Amino acid sequence: MKLPIYQIDAFAENPFEGNPAAVCPLEEWLPDEVLLSIAEENNLSETAFFVATESGFHIRWFSPVTEVNLCGHATLATAYVLFHCLDYEQDAINFESISGILSVSKKDAFLSLDFPAQPPVSCEIPKEIVSALGVNPIECLIADDYIVVLDCESEVLAVVPDFDMLKGLDLRAVVITSKSTHYDFVSRCFVPKYGINEDPVTGSTHTELVPYWSEKLGKTKLHTRQVSKRGGELYCELSGDRVKISGKAVKYLQGEIEISELR
Repeated sequence: MKLPIYQIDAFAENPFEGNPAAVCPLEEWLPDEVLLSIAEENNLSETAFFVATESGFHIRWFSPVTEVNLCGHATLATAYVLFHCLDYEQDAINFESISGILSVSKKDAFLSLDFPAQPPVSCEIPKEIVSALGVNPIECLIADDYIVVLDCESEVLAVVPDFDMLKGLDLRAVVITSKSTHYDFVSRCFVPKYGINEDPVTGSTHTELVPYWSEKLGKTKLHTRQVSKRGGELYCELSGDRVKISGKAVKYLQGEIEISELR
């Protein structure tokens, strides 16, 4: 069996920036264990698989260790493949997913995700986070992830986490964030529980961050940067109960997977 594969740098203007995602178009779904094996072999934060449906496409995402419920950068990467590699002619794509219908549209060089907002609520910060990050946060919030608000961008950049300690937390990820002088806010995202110590650029966490910072800054349009080593810029807008997350993408490679037998 031979399967096409693409690797796309999402939320990037040039190769080696943003967050790399593998994208595999399928004619029909393969067994879950095969999908997970492919994702493990790719060893990227996410591999996206999709199958055409009557109304659009069905998309699923796998980290190297598990299937995930929502992934922004791999959805952006999948839309890039459809628009720029597979000659999809319309200006918007609807993806069926475990998190509902997700839409991606294109305008000039930008792709825009339309995701459900997940406003975080205040919580008491777990002691493990304080110890693992070595910080005294301004605030801690909770949604799908822990959102840890720090005083300034330099503090966000200086954090060196204890990933083994973070791995034991009950939620998916720990996100640290602060105001920024050049951007509206910055962030970093740690997901050791899913085999990703630091995710380069995380679209899904901005469904939590944008509602928070929109209220704090009194604006609905936000320009932000995830300040990982690779880094990536996102242009976000809070629109009711939806968050629009826009960015660019670049194709890094195109190839073929060869599987001798399914197991």
